[in-house]
Amino acid sequence: MTEAELAILSLVVQDAQHGYNIEQIIRERGMRDWAKIGFSSIYYLLSKLERKGWIAGETDATDSAGPGRKVYHITPKGMSVWHAGVLSVLSTPKRYCTPMQVGLANLPALPSEEAVAALSEYCRQLEERKAYVQTNLARARARNKLPWNAELMFDLSLSMTQAELSWIKKLLRKLSAQSKGKDHA
Repeated sequence: MTEAELAILSLVVQDAQHGYNIEQIIRERGMRDWAKIGFSSIYYLLSKLERKGWIAGETDATDSAGPGRKVYHITPKGMSVWHAGVLSVLSTPKRYCTPMQVGLANLPALPSEEAVAALSEYCRQLEERKAYVQTNLARARARNKLPWNAELMFDLSLSMTQAELSWIKKLLRKLSAQSKGKDHA
């Protein structure tokens, strides 16, 4: 199961949902920061989960201002798959790999000024990312629609961003010291 499928399935487990409401929740909780769910893929994923028998959709005709919305409910099979999926992601660490590692492998081939400039830009963008997540967290808190587990997701994102930021700053100090040592040697 993909992360996007598990994220959508999780929202349907919490409560019966229609596609537009799922989009609103994804936006409110900042879920796109940790799960690759495009706006256009929500209905595709709902259809896919329904074909697998994990959710069942029923048209809700209570809205008289147009065609009824399709509301999705979790099925017993879906509940079982969701349960196993959540336990799997909570208990099994995934290998952490990032394009940064490819850059680090090639660091010796770059002039130190270029490497420092590139890593400084990376650091600047991490600072922007941190501010973005902090802003989204503050907005979500202000709307009083942030469940405790969503608060944890924001906290993890901020903690990971801060850890990477600290690591990059340490690397920049090391590269700067090495560069200065070569200049004076």
